[in-house]
Amino acid sequence: MSTYSKEHIQYLHRQKREKKVIFFFRLFIIIIFLIIWELLSRFGIINTFLSSSPTKVVETIISLLQDKTLFIHIGVTLYEVIISFFIASIIGFVVATTLWSNKIIAKIVDPYLTVLNSLPKVALGPLIIIWVGASINSIIFMALLISTFVTIITIYQGFSSTDKKYIKLLQTLGAKKLQIFMKAVLPSNIPTIISALKINISMSLIGVIMGELLVSKSGLGYLIMYGSQVFNINLVITGVVILGIISYLMYLIVDIIEVKTKKKMGMIN
Repeated sequence: MSTYSKEHIQYLHRQKREKKVIFFFRLFIIIIFLIIWELLSRFGIINTFLSSSPTKVVETIISLLQDKTLFIHIGVTLYEVIISFFIASIIGFVVATTLWSNKIIAKIVDPYLTVLNSLPKVALGPLIIIWVGASINSIIFMALLISTFVTIITIYQGFSSTDKKYIKLLQTLGAKKLQIFMKAVLPSNIPTIISALKINISMSLIGVIMGELLVSKSGLGYLIMYGSQVFNINLVITGVVILGIISYLMYLIVDIIEVKTKKKMGMIN
């Protein structure tokens, strides 16, 4: 016999139905977009030399598979993105925690975080190459410059917005700062941390592509740059499409982690 009430079961059914509807319309939008794009190109309404087409993108992917370079480019970019993502996430969490634990340091560092986050990172590209070298290190460094500060700011703002009354209650009960962080601040900011990770995915990907455009001899960024240099728009669009797929898959992984974490914490059923 079910332990859930009738109302709760109805609620769960509504949730499942809602997820199916969302998935359907997400897929529907993509399919309609691809059909319209293909039809416009076939009837000559848009110039395929400038905008390519789904058919030509598929042909380009097949060509890259045949010369065995597609997975090399994807592998290089994925490696750089994953390294950048994990380093930026760890640094962001550690620095945000340090700033929360020491308000004086936070007040000193706060304007610098804003300034560093607003700097045009692409303009620093030549300097990064000089400092770090024209290698994978400069690509990862570029990605860290773009993603780390956003991660720090997002997580720190979440920590700072934790319910002050709850923290005050724990303080009156004699809880130490570490206990307050572990029992109040961290659990209440799991959604914020997950959101920061989602943002970090896109920021790391942007940083890696920017770095590859500058120095790389392989990777999807290099593929896009090479395609633009030889006026092969099909190669450029193919690179962009693959980047979109990778970004979505990484987002999906973080989304699954979010759902599992919330279930474990009893935030959702």
